[in-house]
Amino acid sequence: MDKVVASSDQAVADIAEGASIMIGGFGLCGIPENLIRALVRRGVKNLKTISNNVGVDGFGMGLLLAAGQILNHIGTYVGENKLLEQMVLEKKINLELVPQGTFSERIRAGGAGIPAFYTPTGVGTLVAQGKETRQFEGRLYVMERALKADFALVKAWKGDRWGNLQYRKTARNFNPMMATAARITIAEVEHLVEVGDLEADCVHTPSIYVKRIVRGECYERRIERRTVRAPRR
Repeated sequence: MDKVVASSDQAVADIAEGASIMIGGFGLCGIPENLIRALVRRGVKNLKTISNNVGVDGFGMGLLLAAGQILNHIGTYVGENKLLEQMVLEKKINLELVPQGTFSERIRAGGAGIPAFYTPTGVGTLVAQGKETRQFEGRLYVMERALKADFALVKAWKGDRWGNLQYRKTARNFNPMMATAARITIAEVEHLVEVGDLEADCVHTPSIYVKRIVRGECYERRIERRTVRAPRR
């Protein structure tokens, strides 16, 4: 039952070329930055990534992008990443933008074993092109398919040796859903604790979903866009 691995490099050692990977986080909040850096060091190419955004230039998933490791990405916005914008315009990466609520539900559905669902979001727009539509109670809905992946890299605040996870505040974001929707979930935690140290009511992701857990080696905790109030005169 002890799922602890010695390092981030060991944790991602079996991620192969062409793998599909969900990566938790919103902007730079709650991203598994150590696992991402280990994946860059591993150097595998043609990755199919699923994440809210693609980090920023020079950090987070932006490192994977700069290394030319991402072939296809599904997310909700370009964010603060000029390199991603450039690569999309130059057709060097396949990008699928999904409405954020739909994106969340597609991942949740994947984890719940629901193959598809209907939503009114995107009806009559480019989002609905080529997709099945159906009317319910006089309103048109578009069918969206669930998202699943080979691997999920998630970041938690605390985790025990069995893989029970607790997230901190808004760093919870997409991590819990992604942990349920992948064949192999790898968790990076700031604090590795003993089994029983986590209060049961505070466990957000049960250990059954987690295959490996590693204590993150180094955290930069960057701020995506620093905004300060102008000094009063």
